[in-house]
Amino acid sequence: MRANRRAFERIAIVPRMLRDVSARDASVELFGRRLPAPVLLAPIGVLELAHREADLAAARAAASVGVPAIFSSQASRPMEEVAAAMGDAPRWFQLYWSTRDELVASFVGRAERCGCEAIVITLDTTVLGWRTRDLELGYLPFLHGRGIAQYTSDPIFKEIVHNRGRARSRQRPTLAGLRTLRELHRNVRGLDPRTAVQTFTEVYSRPSLQWEDLQRIRELTSLPVLLKGILHTDDAHRAVDTGFDGIVVSNHGGRQLDGAVATLEALPSIIDAVGGRIPVLLDSGIRTGADVLKALALGATAVLLGRPYVYGLAIAGEAGVREVLLNLIADFDLALGLSGCTNASDLAEATLTIAHSAIAG
Repeated sequence: MRANRRAFERIAIVPRMLRDVSARDASVELFGRRLPAPVLLAPIGVLELAHREADLAAARAAASVGVPAIFSSQASRPMEEVAAAMGDAPRWFQLYWSTRDELVASFVGRAERCGCEAIVITLDTTVLGWRTRDLELGYLPFLHGRGIAQYTSDPIFKEIVHNRGRARSRQRPTLAGLRTLRELHRNVRGLDPRTAVQTFTEVYSRPSLQWEDLQRIRELTSLPVLLKGILHTDDAHRAVDTGFDGIVVSNHGGRQLDGAVATLEALPSIIDAVGGRIPVLLDSGIRTGADVLKALALGATAVLLGRPYVYGLAIAGEAGVREVLLNLIADFDLALGLSGCTNASDLAEATLTIAHSAIAG
């Protein structure tokens, strides 16, 4: 996470003067839709830990601003409920590829019916990283029935759980175990909670996932499909060559592989590898409008905003997320004008060489 921020801090913007920037346009086009700004809400799981309205509050805020919300596979509310709260505002769906192909197909089908306009497959979490804060707390929310609403609301998952039967434990119950069991019954309804959680841990993600497995997505949907977690140029080449529609340069906000390359440092080589054939988005480290400007100057089409909107959610729910988005977009609009540019195309043309020089220096 620190490396992501340092990468942004190393890049300097060299503004141009005496250009007419009285009329600016922060919008970009992505997969046929014009967005008011090059910003999307990143998929973040277990938002109920930040606010009781969780994904509903974040999605309503995104809809009010007009930026796409990317529904997480690890959401606290089912996608159908969240989509209904968004009206016709844009939304995407982020997919963790399960060990059960029938569950993957069900998630994708539900996303289509919910009006999602793209599928984002996260590649960097086929196993969970060594997350020291989680380990220090001895806490994983999924084991408490949190962040698994997409699963417990899914007909295929329910069928798998019912077929397994009720989970039984031969261990002597402890006070902590009884507290957890009570929490499970509160968080998981309509299914045996222990069986549901145990089933989730077994089907959640596929460590054996390979390029060949991903080809099945084309049998499931005609929506644009993006691959999230690409950091190496060889993977970028292969994503294009195998027909995927976009890339998200991401290191999971620094939460997976400690010591992984910073996303902004990886971006220029990914842009070169793609050669403009598909859009490249970036997340991990975005905090300010200047950060958005730097990512676009290096060739990104748009960015995904993560931690900042969760902070807003924790403080003020839907209103907090909306304020974070409006402030970030206003900050980007001013940074655009102060750099001497009027739109994203001008920005890339005017500052990309300068940005590359800053990296080289």
